[in-house]
Amino acid sequence: MTTRVEIWTDINCPFCYLGKARFEQALHSFEHRDDVEVVHRSFELDPTLSADESGPVIPRIAAKYGITVDQAAANERAIAAQAAELGLPYQSSGRDYGSSFDMHRLLHFALEQGRQEALLDALYAGNFAETEPVFADTERLVDLAVRAGLDETEVRAVLADPTAYADAVREDERTAAQLGVTGVPFFVFDNKYAVSGAQPTEVFTQALTTAYNDRPAPLVTVAEGESCGPDGCAV
Repeated sequence: MTTRVEIWTDINCPFCYLGKARFEQALHSFEHRDDVEVVHRSFELDPTLSADESGPVIPRIAAKYGITVDQAAANERAIAAQAAELGLPYQSSGRDYGSSFDMHRLLHFALEQGRQEALLDALYAGNFAETEPVFADTERLVDLAVRAGLDETEVRAVLADPTAYADAVREDERTAAQLGVTGVPFFVFDNKYAVSGAQPTEVFTQALTTAYNDRPAPLVTVAEGESCGPDGCAV
């Protein structure tokens, strides 16, 4: 019986990048990590953005939060320092922002291919660790998906069809709304326990331990007798 962890994230979100690394640190040292199933869910920080809209992230952060560009740049440097503590590369200047909807559609496709984790890592690396912009650029997105082990022709087919996996993305977002999720990352353990934000590794360790220990005990059969099933009765 596995412990299921569902994680709502967005590629635009630097704390999702950090939170994933801290959760993985906890999972790596967790004694029962082989009994943990991880599923990544979709959440758009700004679902109103069009597919072709992008721009430099620091001025956007400044405008969104009512701070100066210098303050926004300082915030980015502070996040870069946190990333460095985790051994994560982070470009504190020159990043862009944009619609992540197509990325989320591809992540659902990648889940079917058994490559969701690899694609998420590639997208995070593209956005936070590399200098080339990742948004509003189909060729860049295709390149990252192929890097994650996905077939180029199939990736292009998904991106060319705006309806492909769109319902799956919207369903994730509806579920997040029902759970009251207003920010990401957001971690749900066995539909019982939630952790919000890029918490310290020990918080994730505690959540994993609590969820694992709270699993229902497996049913133990103490006696067997004659019975009937879908195929009839034993005689």
